[in-house]
Amino acid sequence: MDAWPTKVHVKKLLAGVFFFKMKEPPRGASEGENYTAKTVQNPIRTLLKIKTLRWIILSGLSVNFAVYAGNSFFVPLFQRYFGLSLTQSAVITGCIVGITGLIGLTLGGVIADKIHQRFARGRLVFGAICLFISAIFIGIALYLGNDSLTAVVILLSLGWLASYNYYTTVYPAIQDVVEPNLRATAMAVYFACMYILGGAFGPIVVGALSDHFSQAAMLASGSAVMTEHFKAVGLHNALFVIPVALFFTAVFVYLSSRSFVQDTRRLQ
Repeated sequence: MDAWPTKVHVKKLLAGVFFFKMKEPPRGASEGENYTAKTVQNPIRTLLKIKTLRWIILSGLSVNFAVYAGNSFFVPLFQRYFGLSLTQSAVITGCIVGITGLIGLTLGGVIADKIHQRFARGRLVFGAICLFISAIFIGIALYLGNDSLTAVVILLSLGWLASYNYYTTVYPAIQDVVEPNLRATAMAVYFACMYILGGAFGPIVVGALSDHFSQAAMLASGSAVMTEHFKAVGLHNALFVIPVALFFTAVFVYLSSRSFVQDTRRLQ
C-alpha cells in the first residue's frame, strides 16, 4: 500500500522533468512566419482594428448577458412560475443548461469544423443560424406559459443546445483572424468584455426588470400587496430579454462572418 503513492509521485516527477525539457515551437509556424520576436505597438488598438474581432466582442457581451441571466434565474422561474420544488427546479435547470452542453459542444464542434472545411465563412454562419434558432425556441418556451411544463422544458433544452454552437464557432474564429503573438491579448480583451459587461449585467438587468414587472402586475390587478404570484409573473416577463439578447448575438456573429475571409487573408 505504501509503494503505490511512491510510484505515482516518481512518475509525476519524471513527467515534470521532461515537460521542462520540451521546447516551445516558434509562434506562427503554421502561418509560415516567426512571430516569437515580433513586438506589436499598441496591441489593443491593433486588435480593435480587426473588424471581425469587433463584432465577436459585441457577440460576447450579448451571449453572456443571456447565459448568465438564464443560469441565475431558471431555478427561481420553475419554483415561482411553475410551482416546482427547489430540487425539481434545480434538476430541470441542470438538464437544460448542463447536459445539453455535452451534446452541443461535442457534436456542434464536429459539424462546425466540417462546414469550415467547405466554406471559409461557413462556420460563423452556422453559429449565427444556431443562435437564431436558439432565440426562437427560448422565446416560444417563455410564451407558452405555465400550463405546458413539458413543452417548455423541451424547447428551453433545444434552445440552450443550439446556443452552445456559439462557442464552437466563435472561439476558433478569433484564432483565425489574430496573429499568434496577439492571441492571448485578444482572448483577454474578449473575455474581459464578455464577463464584466455581459455576464455581470445579465442577472442585474433581469433582476431589475423582474421587480419592475412584478410591481406593474400588482398595480394592474388593483392590489396593494406584493404576492408570490406577482413575483412569478414579473420574473417570467423579465426573462424575455434572453431570446432578445440571443437574437442580437446571432446578428453580431453573422456580421463577423462577412469580414472573416478578408481578415484571415490579411493575416496570411
